[in-house]
Amino acid sequence: MSVWSAKNPYHSAMIQNFVLNGKKSRKETRHIVFELGGSGLEYKAGDALGVIPRCPPSLVEELLFATNFSGDEEVETHLGTCSLREALTDRFEIHRVSKKWIEGLGNRLSKDSGTVGMRIVRRQRFSSTDGILLMDWQGSGTDDDFPEGFVEIGATGDSAASLWDNLTSDPSAMEDYIWSRDYIDAIADFGHIGFSPQQLVDGMDRLKPRLYSIASSPDFEQGTVHLTVAIVRYNHHDRDRTGLCTGFMADRCENNASKVGVFMSPTRSFVLPNDGSTDIIMIGPGTGIAPFRAFLQQRDIDGATGRNWLFFGDWTEEGEYLYRDEMDDWKERGVLTKHDLAWSRAGPEKVYVQHLMKHQGEEIWKWIEKGAYFYVCGDKQYMAKDVHSTLIGICSEYGGMGSDEAKDFVENGMMKAEKRYLRDVY
Repeated sequence: MSVWSAKNPYHSAMIQNFVLNGKKSRKETRHIVFELGGSGLEYKAGDALGVIPRCPPSLVEELLFATNFSGDEEVETHLGTCSLREALTDRFEIHRVSKKWIEGLGNRLSKDSGTVGMRIVRRQRFSSTDGILLMDWQGSGTDDDFPEGFVEIGATGDSAASLWDNLTSDPSAMEDYIWSRDYIDAIADFGHIGFSPQQLVDGMDRLKPRLYSIASSPDFEQGTVHLTVAIVRYNHHDRDRTGLCTGFMADRCENNASKVGVFMSPTRSFVLPNDGSTDIIMIGPGTGIAPFRAFLQQRDIDGATGRNWLFFGDWTEEGEYLYRDEMDDWKERGVLTKHDLAWSRAGPEKVYVQHLMKHQGEEIWKWIEKGAYFYVCGDKQYMAKDVHSTLIGICSEYGGMGSDEAKDFVENGMMKAEKRYLRDVY
């Protein structure tokens, strides 16, 4: 068993980090490579890599400023005592406010009808990506002595208590609030009640690793592990933001310099057939292609004789055809037997992988009837459900089954008994 884990990660160097999309694409999908060095870390095609992010330094400094702390104050955390700055950087998730943190404010909010006036007397603003100080302002907070573009918070106290009552009594309102806000936003709403350093971190979500399907075979890409990562960028409440881990890898890690905590997360089920002569069908739109790149590398280097069929899709061929050169090479050499491509924004009608599956239904059934494995990787909420229902429809139409019989064949026969319908969905 590896000595490396989420609690004791291997600090790897990122050695490659580049955008896979075409120049006109509105998406940002990156190919990221970590070295394994002498770590002894091992993996197989189908496994996932755990990556431990760090919170953005600019966001940490903004939060410290908003709460008037230096960052040197000591706080107790689940990992022991440390400075407040370390806690906000490496122990808690500060990019999104937590429900528990908000609920914990209740006994400190005034419920009377009085109000507390607030005025800005100092303000700093940092770049959201590199931490550069963009503005540093101090004033009296009276008359017109305010920073340019300021918004007066106005009377609080009772309004904050009302907001808290609404959030804690309405689950939908709470979900909407925490989905689009971080602790800078929450301090703007509730900061007037005051916080000690310990009160600030109490109730925050612990910093958690993120798992990514590995996009490489260890035999094909020796000494390294590859990822296919969709970078999350968005704007809420007039502030640019990123996903915690995707922004960390895309913007704040330097090739051959930054050390990133990683560990392996093995899979027991999402694996290639033991028999290399077995055919496989792979459904992997978007970043769902990652494990199938690993599968194809492994089948290639093993000289597996089974046929390989990949369904891939995204917005456009020009912008989002990931690993095109590799796919073309595999097709030319016969490693990739069939390759169906669905582009949802390339024409008047949206075309998704399940539409291509339905079009190829008879051939898919022939492969399944002969024992082919069927894999799905990607979006759980929509894609995987549509693919699942399409597969049942194919088995019903071409397998001569009733709808209930086809459902049982797929869900109990292929998935449970034979374990040849395998999913890695998120």
